[in-house]
Amino acid sequence: MTSETSANSASHEHTEPPAGRSPHTFQVDLRGLVDLLSHHLYSSPRVYLRELLQNAVDAITARRAEQPEAPALVRLHADGGRLRVEDSGIGLTETDVHSLLATIGRSSKRAGAEGLASARADFLGQFGIGLLACFVVAAEIRVVSRSARTPASPPVEWCARDDGSYTVRTLPDSARPEPGTTVHLTARPGSGDWLTEERVLSLARDFGSLLPYDVRVGEAAVTALPALWDRPYPGPAARRVALARHCQEQFGFPPLDAIDLDLPLAGIRGVAYVLPSAVSPAQRAGHRVHLKGMLLTDRADELLPDWAFFVRCVIDTDSLRPTASREALYADETLAAVREALGDRIRQWLTGLAAGDPERLAEFLSVHHLGVKSLARHDGDMLRTMLPWLPFETTDGRLSLEEFARRHPVVHFTRTVEEYRQVAPIASAQGIGVVNGGYTYDTELVERLPSVRPGTAVAELDADTVTAHLDAVDPAQELALGAFLAAARARLDPLGCDVALRAFHPLTVPALHLDDRSVRHEQARAEAEGQADELWAGILGSLRGSAPRARLVLNHLNPLIRRIGSLDSPELAATATEALYGQALLMAQRPLRPADSALLNRAFIGLLEWATHPAVPGHSPADPQEDGR
Repeated sequence: MTSETSANSASHEHTEPPAGRSPHTFQVDLRGLVDLLSHHLYSSPRVYLRELLQNAVDAITARRAEQPEAPALVRLHADGGRLRVEDSGIGLTETDVHSLLATIGRSSKRAGAEGLASARADFLGQFGIGLLACFVVAAEIRVVSRSARTPASPPVEWCARDDGSYTVRTLPDSARPEPGTTVHLTARPGSGDWLTEERVLSLARDFGSLLPYDVRVGEAAVTALPALWDRPYPGPAARRVALARHCQEQFGFPPLDAIDLDLPLAGIRGVAYVLPSAVSPAQRAGHRVHLKGMLLTDRADELLPDWAFFVRCVIDTDSLRPTASREALYADETLAAVREALGDRIRQWLTGLAAGDPERLAEFLSVHHLGVKSLARHDGDMLRTMLPWLPFETTDGRLSLEEFARRHPVVHFTRTVEEYRQVAPIASAQGIGVVNGGYTYDTELVERLPSVRPGTAVAELDADTVTAHLDAVDPAQELALGAFLAAARARLDPLGCDVALRAFHPLTVPALHLDDRSVRHEQARAEAEGQADELWAGILGSLRGSAPRARLVLNHLNPLIRRIGSLDSPELAATATEALYGQALLMAQRPLRPADSALLNRAFIGLLEWATHPAVPGHSPADPQEDGR
């Protein structure tokens, strides 16, 4: 018996239309559907082998649901131009072929499939749809099958071509004596490399190493059960060596540590490998996810919380849902719950290190402290646990917040690295402890310190606070320097900077530049206003605040400041003030504005001119007649 169907027709179940309406049948362009499925739904031709393995495994699962003692074998034979895949599964009758292969979209795993509803949870894919994906490498697909459910039925052959046509016919018993299915692929031009034995074996091991049945390519075994993380080992050291080798093979790096992932309620077993070097939190992780033993994806970046960017996972699950292409995880409540549970498992590992292996924890934090800080922002227990270990940059050196809080009654911090560099040397000399909160997450963690360490005082250190801690100068001494201070203020006023005189340590620092975010915002706004057209200048002008100003604090204890203050030449004193201003900016490692760069250049040239001219009373290098210009 032979039947043939063209590329532009299909059968469909339908009900009687309402009275007065003419029935219509959807027309399916099978050739276009084949192109869509085989060339656009999947990311790579390599998935064709996964589809074949899925069909074979599902067929065996279906047969064992009815015949528990049935054989469970999948055999692949490749020669570079052809591939044959044999399975000992449930097989198909001619009716099944017409129902499952000739009708696009019908699945053998539907609730209505005869006798298979109880086993649906164990299926991986959809036979008809998945088989069409093989056209990505094949010009022809031939399926020869014999049903185990109705062994008296003759074998049946379904042969499809990439032009969208197919034939169905029955065969003599000798074509397939035993129940099961054989799929034959004939390579399309240019795709023969995908059907070589070496390539097929590599793909089969990548996709099917955890499958529960005996799968072989030729004589080479594909499956390797139990999974590496579930195997018995002589001792912990041997297990660590085996897992490290597995990580190197799967991800290309030797792990810093391995974390067992065992979630029985979610049907998940696997392992997380800790990266040996720091990575960016923005880098998308590539986790390997097996679904009922079959590799679903090696790029599952949504499997773990964002803060766990320092691990790479390999898991096997039977609870997560795949997307239509079966190359990614479906984002639903189950995935969200699994993500949270896996995050808890990694959190427990960190807590265990803190309690029992501080050396290994210190090694881990030296590389991945950023990930732990990210977690601790939202997890009070984790912050409390990690307080003695997480490193912070402080005026006392690199310390944990716990140690720093024990040394200082008030934990001062700055919000930016620039602010810390401005105040750190001076604050340290004054006995003020400061934490640099300018790095990622550090400010948030310092601000949360009182919630996990009751009684700890935390305060932001700004320019006003620093200035308040500096000693005032005797009024008589400040009055004696009045002329110099007036000249200095006049010279720096165009730059939006005030001048103050204080006495502070260390003596080697002649001047300190202090500002805060409001000052920098105002400077940026003023610069933008000066460069904008009339409309934008008006808008930016309306945003002008109370004109906060930076401060150049001169150190009266520094001998250079006292010498500059006693100069007879106001011009030289003003030039020296510009040099002090520029040097203070450089010490704070602040980015220089164009006006600051021009001032530094002017001060440098001015001081060189003063140094290279003879000391003549009243002489000024800026005098054109004296310079001969």
